[in-house]
Amino acid sequence: MSQSTRAADRVAAPRRIAALALPALVVLAAEPLYVLVDTAVVGHLGRVPLAAVAVGGTVMTLTAWLGTVVAYGTTGRAARRFGAGDRAAAVAEGVQSSWLALAAGLLVVVGMQFGGGALASALAGGGEVGVAAGEWLRIASFGAPGLLLAAAGNGWLRGVQDTRRPLLFVVGPNLLSAVLCPVLVYPVGMGLIGSAVANVIAQTLCGALFVAALVSERVSLRPRPRIIGQQLVLGRDLLIRGLAFQASFLSATAVAARFGAAVVGAHQIAVQLWFFAALVLDALAIAAQALVGAALGAGDAAVARALARRIAWFGAVCGTAFAGLALAGAGVVPTWFTSERAVHEQALVAWPWFVAMLPLAGVVFALDGVLIGAGDIRYLRNLTVAGAMGGFLPAIWLAYAFDLGLGGIWAGLMLFVVIRLIGLLLRLRTGAWAVTGAVRSEPRSDPAPA
Repeated sequence: MSQSTRAADRVAAPRRIAALALPALVVLAAEPLYVLVDTAVVGHLGRVPLAAVAVGGTVMTLTAWLGTVVAYGTTGRAARRFGAGDRAAAVAEGVQSSWLALAAGLLVVVGMQFGGGALASALAGGGEVGVAAGEWLRIASFGAPGLLLAAAGNGWLRGVQDTRRPLLFVVGPNLLSAVLCPVLVYPVGMGLIGSAVANVIAQTLCGALFVAALVSERVSLRPRPRIIGQQLVLGRDLLIRGLAFQASFLSATAVAARFGAAVVGAHQIAVQLWFFAALVLDALAIAAQALVGAALGAGDAAVARALARRIAWFGAVCGTAFAGLALAGAGVVPTWFTSERAVHEQALVAWPWFVAMLPLAGVVFALDGVLIGAGDIRYLRNLTVAGAMGGFLPAIWLAYAFDLGLGGIWAGLMLFVVIRLIGLLLRLRTGAWAVTGAVRSEPRSDPAPA
């Protein structure tokens, strides 16, 4: 057994990965679970408030997505500094990403005060729902700075491999908000606005806790434009990558809708289950970001490569476990979402593709985390755009042109996953991603994957 393999065995032991991944999973799940509680509370007010939260929540989900970009960009950079033995510099990355998060959050607040009503009305098609959604959104947007500061805080704390505080800082405020929401909506009599206020309180408290953690580190809190600029470059590439995902899944839904209500309903069920699996597997990717970034920061590319192989196997095992559960639930799970027989039948068309993709997706998500931790974001961006534009999008529109139905759409998603898997494995094999040092020095040219 080589020395790098022994080191990887120590660093990437199942207990070590679980210690990073399981708290990250709870943090990832906290916000979606709170949204479910919020939806259930508001749903009892009637159809208009429920629709208003659905419309306003869609806009705020985009803010949460921006937070994910901030967190992922910060984790790898902080992990490198931490691995190099410079904790203060790792925390300093958190300081700069927090300034960036605060600025973005304030822009969201200002934008929603002036344009939130018009945006909500456009999404809702006007009427009562548009007015109510605009009111909800203008208030809920005041939580954006706290939401984005929490994302930046999650990023640097994961980088220094502290998983306990993010767990407390996220779960505590969300539990408080889950209690406040029904109280403000009903006994206090605030109605729909009470839901927005509960969101703002939770997100602001969460952000304040992460800022307090930064202050307790006793590092300089002065903004440093050069580092913020470097983080913006990472954020830009992650945003482009995310937009490729958004365009792909929106197009898939649009194509499914053209095949009729039963098809789009079945597609929605399968996609939401896919997103749930991605949520769980992303916890493994977060562990990969922290471990690989630290190894490269410590100057040990051999350990980083061994870690990547080990984490890819863990991803395959987790994905296969999900596939087994999905296969066992093929005839049951769709009935949890609807009683429509036509939708059940269409879900069974997508199901074999869904099951077959999960083991591959486990590897893809794990290796995404490896490359994000390594700071190899440009390659990930190029690969995702190439897979979307050269595989997924053409495939799903061909499915529409040749009337291939839901099976054709999910075959396109399978093609997207396979393209990404091949590109990631090729990158892993070359070792070009494993650039050591406290800061990643980019090569002069980094061609897009074929």
